[in-house]
Amino acid sequence: MNLSGKATAGVTGFMPNLGEGAPRMSLSVFDVFKIGIGPSSSHTLGPMVIARRFLEENRDYLPLSSRVEVDLFGSLALTGRGHATDRAVILGLMGERAETLNAGMVADKLNHLQTSGMVSLLGEHVISFNAGTDIRFEPKSDLPRPDQHANGMRLSLFGGENETLTRQVYYSVGGGFVCSEAEFNAPLDGQPGRQTLMPFAFSSADELLEICKRESLTIAEIMLRNEDALRQREDTETKLDAIWAVMLACIERGLTTKGILPGGLDVKRRAPELWLELKKHPQNAAEALFDWLNVYAMAVNEENASGNQVVTAPTNGAAGIIPSVIKHYCTDGFTTNTHQVRVFLLTAAGIGMLFKQNASISGAEMGCQGEVGVACSMAAAGLAAVWGGEPWQVERAAEIGMEHNLGLTCDPVGGLVQIPCIERNAIGAVKAVNAARLALRSGEDSKVSLDQVIETMRQTGVDMNNKYKETSQGGLAVNVVEC
Repeated sequence: MNLSGKATAGVTGFMPNLGEGAPRMSLSVFDVFKIGIGPSSSHTLGPMVIARRFLEENRDYLPLSSRVEVDLFGSLALTGRGHATDRAVILGLMGERAETLNAGMVADKLNHLQTSGMVSLLGEHVISFNAGTDIRFEPKSDLPRPDQHANGMRLSLFGGENETLTRQVYYSVGGGFVCSEAEFNAPLDGQPGRQTLMPFAFSSADELLEICKRESLTIAEIMLRNEDALRQREDTETKLDAIWAVMLACIERGLTTKGILPGGLDVKRRAPELWLELKKHPQNAAEALFDWLNVYAMAVNEENASGNQVVTAPTNGAAGIIPSVIKHYCTDGFTTNTHQVRVFLLTAAGIGMLFKQNASISGAEMGCQGEVGVACSMAAAGLAAVWGGEPWQVERAAEIGMEHNLGLTCDPVGGLVQIPCIERNAIGAVKAVNAARLALRSGEDSKVSLDQVIETMRQTGVDMNNKYKETSQGGLAVNVVEC
């Protein structure tokens, strides 16, 4: 939900707020883990989805259209240039999808638009287009309902003589989830999207643990049976394997690709050199664990910062934590333990859903506690499950992972997902492992529950000054001199 208490929407369907007496529906694992492009799920993937969705929903107007205009508000306006939001919007207008995007063709498509001054809407209707004037960053303006969400977009289609054919507002609410303005206010029974009733739906950690106890099932088994309501078991397992394949490919690219990250900060890719050093001089010290987790997490986030393909986990800005922990603990360097990876992803997704439903995973709403903090919590839970933890120990791992990320701000230097984001993922991966270890060595008498921590995170996000919530108006973003 967003901070106003209204529901938020997903790329694959709208997720209504679960009020008392409401039908018990859940998100899918694949709403949490989505194939996207960097550098940001909320500022890149979300706007790309919104632009395509706007045109698809207004396809009847395309033949009459002569111009399209996109206005970006709030955090999208303040840090959109650093997050390549304008590039994402253009790709969405062209009808591109992140999961099938040919990265090698992106530059050619954008160069052709710049030289021709034309864009083909959804690949069907060609109109004139000037990115400099038709995509407008409005950092000093608010939408009519600024309380809805910080990441607002208004899209308009115009016909002859500048006649407004249609105009709609959407919000990119974190993790690649998007929703229209109308969906914020739609009654439960009138909301579009998935209406499948899950056999074991839950809206709190306490409910999830009670289901596990009653059914004598693990969190991963509960999640898998819920997915069975959406598709065949074999299809779910195939999709889980595909998600891991994209994560692993991202790690491997990041370990071998050298150079300077785009954006003007001249940040050097560090993962390849660290990787070569680790292979050349294997470390036996206990601290070597940090090196392996660091290099895998940094490899992913350096790929993300370069605008390449990543998996939201649950967001792009926190995309390195879960793959790093899986790579270190669920593979032997060459072979993947497929069962362990599936258990990890299913368990982590269940925890991610709790944060999504009861707080937010948007840096523009929660600060980085909603991104790296949530990813750390999810990874801790996934690893505890792989290590054979009972459901209550998995819940404890998730609680510890978030408790020690409360208040984490989002203040990216230059509006880029580089400083402090890349190193922050490395730290988050190490912290997740420690949280899982602590949970497995704790007694059942816990003083703090995951539900309490999620609510604390939500309240902290509400109270946090906006300059620390992905606006680049405070913290490191103003105290680090851009070079």
